[in-house]
Amino acid sequence: MNSEHSVADHWSGGFDEAGLQRWAEQLRRKLSSPRIALGLVFMSPKYFPHAKQVLDILRVHAQIPLLAGCSSQGLIVERREVEEGAGITLGLYALPGSALKAVHFTQEQVEEANGAGYWRLETGVETDQTNGWLVFIDPFHLDSESWLRTWNEAYAPLPVLGGLASGNFAEHRTQLYLNGDVFEEGGVAIAVGGGVKLAGVISQGCTPIGETWTLTKVDQNIIHEIGNRPAYEVLAETFNTLSPEDQRHARGNLFIGLVVNEYLEDFHRGDFLIRNLLGADPRSGSIAVGALPRPGQTVQFQRRDAAAATEDMNALLARAKRQLEGATVYGGCLCSCNGRGQGLFGEPDHDARMVQQQLGPLGLAGFFCNGEIGPIGEKNFLHGFTASLALFVKKS
Repeated sequence: MNSEHSVADHWSGGFDEAGLQRWAEQLRRKLSSPRIALGLVFMSPKYFPHAKQVLDILRVHAQIPLLAGCSSQGLIVERREVEEGAGITLGLYALPGSALKAVHFTQEQVEEANGAGYWRLETGVETDQTNGWLVFIDPFHLDSESWLRTWNEAYAPLPVLGGLASGNFAEHRTQLYLNGDVFEEGGVAIAVGGGVKLAGVISQGCTPIGETWTLTKVDQNIIHEIGNRPAYEVLAETFNTLSPEDQRHARGNLFIGLVVNEYLEDFHRGDFLIRNLLGADPRSGSIAVGALPRPGQTVQFQRRDAAAATEDMNALLARAKRQLEGATVYGGCLCSCNGRGQGLFGEPDHDARMVQQQLGPLGLAGFFCNGEIGPIGEKNFLHGFTASLALFVKKS
């Protein structure tokens, strides 16, 4: 495939200097654009000892001015998801008119962060100098919830998309890549500015069930009343209105969706932040959730399984296709939860194939994550069981 703006490929061999040089040169030749702006690289842990050499080879032989990425157990390339044997995925992107800047940040900075000006000073990037961020994070040595909260203070409503690296779980070890550097902690963030913006598709793998409700009595993460009734009663009623087939699917797979932006006329998929139901007590009538909801917030119960995840992804990609009609999409980066893939869908290439069917052909590189990052409404959140797709789009 000779692509105008983006191309990606997969290397399955071991560390072979001459072979990697040829591979990088061949991939560069597949891209018809004279100038690459960005390279994204994802590598499985077997390359940890050689990671720095791999980065140097790719930068030189694919002529990449800015190269970033992270380690992962599973890789995404074009239409494929490589979950066994992994290897290396390299995506090359020509992004005409873009202004890119990448930074590495640390847990120390997250602990220091105070007020909206902190990250703008540390990164040297003001809100008017970027259209969004692509971010890769080490999950073992960085408090990503705290980081995202302070980053939102600095940059929301600009989108932040990406994921948490995976690697060697036994050793709690992952790698982050930025140009020629290999980091084993912190995060790597790329500001995407100039004539290119980021569009996100955040599929949280759920389909809504029952109707929308208003929370009327809440204490921390305990919901006591929904619509002035015991929360447990509303949950049980919602479950009981499902067909026997849907009840079977929903058992153990029930979640809650919290509306982030209450100012919308009506609520659709993608307007809800999906969080765990941690417990339900029929005696007190309360339910515990993995979030801090507020009284007056709109909620809807959700079901998560393979069919729901397919339905959700399909609907959100179709919406993105309509919204992007007439726009130039230069390429994408797909960060998919490692709880998805063949384990969830029972078939290979599910998410990557759906992206290509709806939005392709697209140069697509990505990886399987330990947590996904993406916006719901005008705030960015950390997700689970999610496919977070970042699209590089020409800014009109």
